[in-house]
Amino acid sequence: MNSAQVDAYLRRLGVEHPAWPTVDALRELHLSHLQTVPFENLSIHLGEEIVLEEKRLLDKVVGARRGGFCYELNGLFGALLAALGYDVALLAARVYGDEGRLGIPYDHLALRVRTVDGGDWLADVGFGAHSHLPLAFGDRGEQEDPGGTFRIVEAEPDAAGVRGGHGTVEAADLDVFRGGTPQYRLEVRPRVLGDFVAGAWWHSTSPVSHFTRSLVCSRVTQDGGRITLSGRRFTATEADGTREVRELETDEEVLGAYRERFGIGLGTVPALRDPA
Repeated sequence: MNSAQVDAYLRRLGVEHPAWPTVDALRELHLSHLQTVPFENLSIHLGEEIVLEEKRLLDKVVGARRGGFCYELNGLFGALLAALGYDVALLAARVYGDEGRLGIPYDHLALRVRTVDGGDWLADVGFGAHSHLPLAFGDRGEQEDPGGTFRIVEAEPDAAGVRGGHGTVEAADLDVFRGGTPQYRLEVRPRVLGDFVAGAWWHSTSPVSHFTRSLVCSRVTQDGGRITLSGRRFTATEADGTREVRELETDEEVLGAYRERFGIGLGTVPALRDPA
Protein backbone atom coordinates (compact mmCIF):
# COMPACT_ATOMS: atom_id res chain seq x y z
CA MET A 1 0.00 0.00 0.00
CA ASN A 2 1.69 3.20 -1.16
CA SER A 3 1.46 6.60 0.56
CA ALA A 4 -1.33 7.88 -1.72
CA GLN A 5 -3.43 4.78 -1.00
CA VAL A 6 -2.78 5.13 2.74
CA ASP A 7 -3.88 8.78 2.63
CA ALA A 8 -7.04 7.88 0.71
CA TYR A 9 -7.86 5.13 3.21
CA LEU A 10 -7.35 7.50 6.16
CA ARG A 11 -9.64 10.07 4.48
CA ARG A 12 -12.24 7.32 4.15
CA LEU A 13 -11.96 6.78 7.92
CA GLY A 14 -11.94 10.51 8.67
CA VAL A 15 -8.72 10.40 10.71
CA GLU A 16 -5.35 12.12 10.50
CA HIS A 17 -2.15 10.26 9.65
CA PRO A 18 -0.79 9.04 13.01
CA ALA A 19 2.68 10.28 13.90
CA TRP A 20 3.63 6.91 15.43
CA PRO A 21 2.09 3.42 15.49
CA THR A 22 0.94 3.70 19.11
CA VAL A 23 -1.92 2.02 20.93
CA ASP A 24 -3.82 5.31 21.17
CA ALA A 25 -3.63 5.74 17.39
CA LEU A 26 -4.69 2.10 16.95
CA ARG A 27 -7.75 2.69 19.13
CA GLU A 28 -8.75 5.71 17.05
CA LEU A 29 -8.27 3.86 13.77
CA HIS A 30 -10.19 0.82 15.05
CA LEU A 31 -13.21 2.77 16.28
CA SER A 32 -13.30 5.04 13.22
CA HIS A 33 -13.26 1.96 10.97
CA LEU A 34 -16.27 0.48 12.76
CA GLN A 35 -18.14 3.79 12.51
CA THR A 36 -17.46 4.48 8.83
CA VAL A 37 -16.95 1.16 6.99
CA PRO A 38 -20.01 -1.11 7.22
CA PHE A 39 -19.90 -4.81 7.91
CA GLU A 40 -21.91 -6.08 4.93
CA ASN A 41 -22.35 -9.12 2.68
CA LEU A 42 -24.10 -7.39 -0.22
CA SER A 43 -21.58 -8.54 -2.84
CA ILE A 44 -22.76 -12.12 -2.40
CA HIS A 45 -26.32 -11.15 -3.32
CA LEU A 46 -25.43 -8.60 -5.99
CA GLY A 47 -23.40 -11.15 -7.94
CA GLU A 48 -20.12 -9.32 -7.32
CA GLU A 49 -16.90 -11.32 -7.17
CA ILE A 50 -15.05 -11.25 -3.85
CA VAL A 51 -11.30 -11.17 -4.43
CA LEU A 52 -8.89 -11.24 -1.50
CA GLU A 53 -6.21 -9.07 -3.07
CA GLU A 54 -5.12 -5.73 -1.65
CA LYS A 55 -5.74 -3.70 -4.83
CA ARG A 56 -9.24 -5.13 -5.31
CA LEU A 57 -10.11 -4.54 -1.67
CA LEU A 58 -8.87 -0.94 -1.87
CA ASP A 59 -10.99 -0.40 -4.97
CA LYS A 60 -14.06 -1.68 -3.13
CA VAL A 61 -13.68 -0.23 0.37
CA VAL A 62 -11.87 3.03 -0.41
CA GLY A 63 -12.67 3.69 -4.08
CA ALA A 64 -16.31 2.55 -4.12
CA ARG A 65 -16.86 3.38 -0.41
CA ARG A 66 -18.33 -0.02 0.32
CA GLY A 67 -17.91 -2.38 3.25
CA GLY A 68 -17.39 -6.11 3.35
CA PHE A 69 -17.16 -9.12 5.63
CA CYS A 70 -14.28 -10.26 7.85
CA TYR A 71 -11.79 -11.37 5.19
CA GLU A 72 -12.16 -8.08 3.33
CA LEU A 73 -12.35 -5.68 6.27
CA ASN A 74 -9.69 -7.17 8.52
CA GLY A 75 -7.51 -8.11 5.55
CA LEU A 76 -7.45 -4.53 4.29
CA PHE A 77 -7.26 -2.97 7.76
CA GLY A 78 -4.25 -5.17 8.50
CA ALA A 79 -2.55 -3.90 5.34
CA LEU A 80 -3.22 -0.30 6.38
CA LEU A 81 -1.81 -0.89 9.86
CA ALA A 82 1.31 -2.52 8.43
CA ALA A 83 1.80 0.46 6.10
CA LEU A 84 1.55 2.76 9.14
CA GLY A 85 4.35 0.88 10.91
CA TYR A 86 2.46 -1.57 13.09
CA ASP A 87 3.63 -5.18 13.42
CA VAL A 88 0.57 -7.10 12.15
CA ALA A 89 -0.22 -10.83 12.03
CA LEU A 90 -3.30 -12.28 10.34
CA LEU A 91 -4.90 -14.97 12.49
CA ALA A 92 -7.38 -17.67 11.55
CA ALA A 93 -10.39 -18.37 13.77
CA ARG A 94 -13.37 -20.70 13.92
CA VAL A 95 -16.66 -19.12 14.95
CA TYR A 96 -18.86 -20.68 17.63
CA GLY A 97 -22.28 -21.58 16.29
CA ASP A 98 -25.36 -23.36 17.58
CA GLU A 99 -24.85 -25.54 20.65
CA GLY A 100 -21.23 -24.41 20.91
CA ARG A 101 -20.14 -26.06 17.68
CA LEU A 102 -17.09 -24.60 15.95
CA GLY A 103 -17.27 -23.55 12.32
CA ILE A 104 -15.02 -24.42 9.41
CA PRO A 105 -11.25 -23.80 9.33
CA TYR A 106 -10.48 -20.23 8.21
CA ASP A 107 -14.01 -19.33 9.28
CA HIS A 108 -12.90 -15.87 10.37
CA LEU A 109 -9.92 -13.54 10.06
CA ALA A 110 -8.72 -11.39 12.96
CA LEU A 111 -5.57 -9.36 13.62
CA ARG A 112 -2.81 -9.46 16.22
CA VAL A 113 -1.21 -6.01 16.32
CA ARG A 114 1.96 -4.92 18.12
CA THR A 115 2.49 -1.22 18.86
CA VAL A 116 5.71 0.75 19.40
CA ASP A 117 4.71 1.59 22.98
CA GLY A 118 4.43 -2.05 23.99
CA GLY A 119 1.81 -4.74 24.12
CA ASP A 120 -0.03 -6.96 21.66
CA TRP A 121 -3.63 -6.25 20.72
CA LEU A 122 -6.50 -8.19 19.18
CA ALA A 123 -8.00 -5.95 16.50
CA ASP A 124 -11.20 -7.00 14.74
CA VAL A 125 -13.25 -4.65 12.55
CA GLY A 126 -14.98 -7.50 10.69
CA PHE A 127 -17.12 -9.45 13.16
CA GLY A 128 -20.26 -7.35 13.31
CA ALA A 129 -21.22 -6.75 16.94
CA HIS A 130 -17.90 -7.04 18.75
CA SER A 131 -15.45 -4.89 20.71
CA HIS A 132 -15.31 -1.24 19.68
CA LEU A 133 -11.64 -1.00 20.70
CA PRO A 134 -8.72 -3.43 20.42
CA LEU A 135 -8.46 -6.00 23.20
CA ALA A 136 -5.25 -6.66 25.14
CA PHE A 137 -4.06 -9.93 23.61
CA GLY A 138 -2.22 -11.20 26.68
CA ASP A 139 -4.80 -10.17 29.30
CA ARG A 140 -6.71 -13.20 30.60
CA GLY A 141 -9.10 -11.23 32.81
CA GLU A 142 -12.30 -9.41 31.93
CA GLN A 143 -11.88 -6.44 29.61
CA GLU A 144 -14.58 -3.77 29.64
CA ASP A 145 -15.38 -2.24 26.26
CA PRO A 146 -18.25 -0.11 24.90
CA GLY A 147 -19.29 -3.23 23.00
CA GLY A 148 -19.49 -5.41 26.11
CA THR A 149 -17.34 -7.38 28.54
CA PHE A 150 -14.69 -9.53 26.84
CA ARG A 151 -12.24 -12.24 27.88
CA ILE A 152 -9.47 -14.00 25.99
CA VAL A 153 -8.62 -17.39 27.50
CA GLU A 154 -6.64 -20.48 26.60
CA ALA A 155 -8.97 -22.89 24.81
CA GLU A 156 -9.98 -26.27 26.14
CA PRO A 157 -9.70 -29.36 23.89
CA ASP A 158 -12.10 -29.33 20.94
CA ALA A 159 -14.79 -31.91 20.13
CA ALA A 160 -12.12 -34.31 18.87
CA GLY A 161 -10.22 -33.98 22.15
CA VAL A 162 -7.42 -31.99 20.54
CA ARG A 163 -5.90 -28.94 22.18
CA GLY A 164 -4.35 -26.51 19.72
CA GLY A 165 -0.72 -25.56 20.08
CA HIS A 166 0.58 -29.07 20.76
CA GLY A 167 0.25 -28.59 24.49
CA THR A 168 2.40 -25.46 24.81
CA VAL A 169 0.94 -22.34 26.40
CA GLU A 170 2.64 -19.99 23.94
CA ALA A 171 1.03 -21.68 20.92
CA ALA A 172 -2.31 -22.59 22.48
CA ASP A 173 -5.55 -21.74 20.72
CA LEU A 174 -7.47 -18.92 22.39
CA ASP A 175 -11.19 -18.50 22.95
CA VAL A 176 -12.66 -15.00 22.76
CA PHE A 177 -15.73 -14.46 24.98
CA ARG A 178 -18.26 -11.64 24.92
CA GLY A 179 -20.61 -11.38 27.87
CA GLY A 180 -19.65 -14.88 28.97
CA THR A 181 -20.49 -16.43 25.57
CA PRO A 182 -17.70 -17.77 23.34
CA GLN A 183 -17.49 -15.90 20.03
CA TYR A 184 -14.61 -17.58 18.21
CA ARG A 185 -11.49 -19.70 18.68
CA LEU A 186 -8.22 -18.15 17.51
CA GLU A 187 -5.14 -19.91 16.25
CA VAL A 188 -2.04 -17.89 17.08
CA ARG A 189 0.03 -19.02 14.08
CA PRO A 190 0.34 -16.11 11.58
CA ARG A 191 -1.28 -16.55 8.17
CA VAL A 192 -1.32 -14.69 4.85
CA LEU A 193 -4.42 -13.30 3.17
CA GLY A 194 -4.39 -15.97 0.46
CA ASP A 195 -4.87 -18.66 3.12
CA PHE A 196 -8.44 -17.41 3.63
CA VAL A 197 -9.61 -17.76 0.01
CA ALA A 198 -11.27 -21.14 0.64
CA GLY A 199 -13.13 -19.81 3.68
CA ALA A 200 -14.34 -16.76 1.75
CA TRP A 201 -15.47 -18.98 -1.13
CA TRP A 202 -17.37 -21.30 1.23
CA HIS A 203 -19.14 -18.46 3.00
CA SER A 204 -20.01 -16.87 -0.36
CA THR A 205 -21.42 -20.03 -1.96
CA SER A 206 -22.49 -22.64 0.59
CA PRO A 207 -26.26 -22.96 1.15
CA VAL A 208 -25.56 -23.53 4.87
CA SER A 209 -23.48 -20.38 5.30
CA HIS A 210 -25.39 -17.65 7.17
CA PHE A 211 -23.99 -15.14 4.65
CA THR A 212 -25.83 -16.78 1.73
CA ARG A 213 -29.05 -17.04 3.75
CA SER A 214 -29.29 -13.43 4.89
CA LEU A 215 -28.64 -9.82 3.91
CA VAL A 216 -26.81 -7.63 6.39
CA CYS A 217 -25.34 -4.14 6.47
CA SER A 218 -24.30 -2.80 9.88
CA ARG A 219 -22.05 -0.24 11.54
CA VAL A 220 -21.34 1.36 14.91
CA THR A 221 -22.82 4.84 15.42
CA GLN A 222 -21.05 7.88 16.83
CA ASP A 223 -22.86 7.55 20.16
CA GLY A 224 -21.78 3.92 20.63
CA GLY A 225 -24.95 2.27 19.33
CA ARG A 226 -25.43 0.32 16.13
CA ILE A 227 -27.59 0.52 13.02
CA THR A 228 -28.37 -2.54 10.90
CA LEU A 229 -30.27 -3.09 7.68
CA SER A 230 -31.27 -6.72 7.15
CA GLY A 231 -33.15 -6.96 3.89
CA ARG A 232 -35.92 -4.40 4.45
CA ARG A 233 -35.75 -4.39 8.25
CA PHE A 234 -33.91 -1.41 9.74
CA THR A 235 -32.81 -1.68 13.38
CA ALA A 236 -31.37 1.16 15.44
CA THR A 237 -29.82 0.04 18.73
CA GLU A 238 -28.83 2.63 21.31
CA ALA A 239 -25.72 2.31 23.46
CA ASP A 240 -27.95 1.25 26.39
CA GLY A 241 -29.46 -1.58 24.33
CA THR A 242 -32.75 0.14 23.50
CA ARG A 243 -33.89 -0.95 20.04
CA GLU A 244 -36.19 0.50 17.41
CA VAL A 245 -37.16 -1.73 14.49
CA ARG A 246 -39.11 -0.75 11.40
CA GLU A 247 -39.84 -2.28 8.03
CA LEU A 248 -38.95 -0.21 4.95
CA GLU A 249 -41.88 -0.41 2.56
CA THR A 250 -40.50 0.77 -0.78
CA ASP A 251 -37.35 0.22 -2.82
CA GLU A 252 -36.69 3.96 -2.58
CA GLU A 253 -36.67 3.75 1.22
CA VAL A 254 -34.24 0.80 1.15
CA LEU A 255 -31.85 2.46 -1.30
CA GLY A 256 -32.10 5.69 0.68
CA ALA A 257 -31.17 3.89 3.91
CA TYR A 258 -28.13 2.32 2.26
CA ARG A 259 -27.10 5.72 0.92
CA GLU A 260 -27.86 7.98 3.87
CA ARG A 261 -27.12 5.69 6.83
CA PHE A 262 -24.25 3.62 5.40
CA GLY A 263 -22.83 5.77 2.60
CA ILE A 264 -23.45 3.01 0.03
CA GLY A 265 -24.90 4.04 -3.31
CA LEU A 266 -26.70 1.18 -5.08
CA GLY A 267 -28.65 1.10 -8.31
CA THR A 268 -30.82 -1.82 -7.28
CA VAL A 269 -32.12 -3.29 -4.04
CA PRO A 270 -30.13 -6.39 -3.05
CA ALA A 271 -32.19 -9.56 -2.91
CA LEU A 272 -31.28 -12.98 -1.53
CA ARG A 273 -29.71 -15.18 -4.19
CA ASP A 274 -30.19 -18.90 -4.41
CA PRO A 275 -26.70 -20.35 -3.62
CA ALA A 276 -27.41 -23.17 -6.07
